[in-house]
Amino acid sequence: MIVQQELSDFINTNKNLIQQEIQHRLQQLDVPERLKDSMLYSIQAGGKRMRPILLMASHHAYDHDMEKALSAAAALEMIHTYSLIHDDLPAMDDDDLRRGQPTNHKRYDEATAILAGDALLTFSFEHVAGDPRLTDTQKVQLVRLLSEASGPKGMVAGQILDMEAETKAVTLAELETIHTLKTGELFRFAISSGAYLGGATHEQITHLDKFAHYLGVIFQVQDDILDISGDPGKIGKPVGSDEENEKNTYVKLLGLDGAIEKKKEYVIKAKEALHEAKAETSYLMSLTDYFSNRDY
Repeated sequence: MIVQQELSDFINTNKNLIQQEIQHRLQQLDVPERLKDSMLYSIQAGGKRMRPILLMASHHAYDHDMEKALSAAAALEMIHTYSLIHDDLPAMDDDDLRRGQPTNHKRYDEATAILAGDALLTFSFEHVAGDPRLTDTQKVQLVRLLSEASGPKGMVAGQILDMEAETKAVTLAELETIHTLKTGELFRFAISSGAYLGGATHEQITHLDKFAHYLGVIFQVQDDILDISGDPGKIGKPVGSDEENEKNTYVKLLGLDGAIEKKKEYVIKAKEALHEAKAETSYLMSLTDYFSNRDY
């Protein structure tokens, strides 16, 4: 069984590795300084780095040689960061703060923020494709999976469904679909690609896909709970922003107590999937509780 300190050490170690990987590659870019500064501004703003850490944890469950998972983890964080830059824009969520700092378009301007997001998105694929630690087959598979997870069949689909659902009531099933795409697809990439690079079997990856689905929903439910009851100093933005923007959330649909109970159901199902994937003693098991109980 993994104890709390061991999990904290794993998270912090890999957080630093991923940050170093991204910053090193971005600082090497021979591009206009304003563009580079804008890209680095959002990357260096911090954050939980939970998607790439999930990738590293999934890889570790089957192979302890972590080097070959780094470029995929870094690329995933670049895509997540691009999505946040664009989410914060006036045409989307119109947020002034992200991770306790002015959002990218507030620090620079809207056009620069859009281009910085575009650059992080496209460079993520270049980063994977140019990694000498990966075989050509692995590069093609990772690029395919990452583009599917982040594109019109994945995260982007979830984002537009989320926008279309604003100001109107949705069912629990519809809300789950939105967040399975918007949040869950990047989680699925993290977990399946990490396991793939670690040599997991097709059957194990199938069970991990199920785990990723539930973990993505757990993450979103907890986000919704924190938007109502979280500490603004920890979550890096004012509470109640989802309600103000008329977002559909699990708390709005089920009430605070109902959302907490629903989250507990998802945790049970996520852990069952980990047992089926023979990863019940991995960091993924401890991260399930970590995601469920996080306060930022």
